[in-house]
Amino acid sequence: MGKLDGKVAIVTGAARGLGRAYARRLASLGAKVALCDLSLKSYAEFEAEAKDMTGESTVAEIEAAGGSALGYELDANDQTAVNAMVADVAKRWGRIDILVCNAGGGRGKPVETKASTLDPALLHLVVGMNLYGTVYFVNAVAPHMKEQRSGRIVTVSSTAGLSPSRDGGYAHYGAAKAAIAHYTRYLAQELGPFGITANCIAPGSIATGRIMAIVIPGSVGANRDPAARIALRRQGTVEDCAKVVEFLCTDLSDYVTGTVIPIDGGMLR
Repeated sequence: MGKLDGKVAIVTGAARGLGRAYARRLASLGAKVALCDLSLKSYAEFEAEAKDMTGESTVAEIEAAGGSALGYELDANDQTAVNAMVADVAKRWGRIDILVCNAGGGRGKPVETKASTLDPALLHLVVGMNLYGTVYFVNAVAPHMKEQRSGRIVTVSSTAGLSPSRDGGYAHYGAAKAAIAHYTRYLAQELGPFGITANCIAPGSIATGRIMAIVIPGSVGANRDPAARIALRRQGTVEDCAKVVEFLCTDLSDYVTGTVIPIDGGMLR
């Protein structure tokens, strides 16, 4: 028996990296998992991500392990597509118990996205991917959870949303992630009376394929050891984050809501 047997989870941005780890972790606990991404094979963009795959998609990996999964290709910033996915999941599986809003990320390099010189098109893209995508999924899922009078919502901020970079780079991403963290606090107050918890995680320097290939090389101090400013002296792994998602989606966190949990190994920005 798994802790999440009989539960239905939605994980966004789950074709690779952190989202893939969240989907696989929830499935291993017994949940049926519906996942989405722009492409269910987006892992192909990064060699390290592609090498880590054990199937043609996260859906295939979950099914190969004996779990149940559905895959959808959509843009989280497309409200119509989001509503259609959530409606389909509810129709197929009859309920929605867990939402992990992982879709998002940044675009551009930190040295090219300073706070006072942000490109408007890039700003709209990143805010849409992160903040709007989160809100659209919550709007679609919340009525189902309210009717059940239960549910777990996990949003994803970043340490970039908790404190600024030293040079003001990646400001569009940090601002969007800060908004998600505070939005989640509002969400917890609204949904608490319905038995629904809403919490936010804030990953730090996690060694995903995208971070290692794009973000760190484009940062100030790219030639320095990224682990040197982390108290635990190592970069985080996707499983470090998946363990906290497990905590927030199971009975271990029954009395936890409205909080933001950094998963950064004690990192100094």
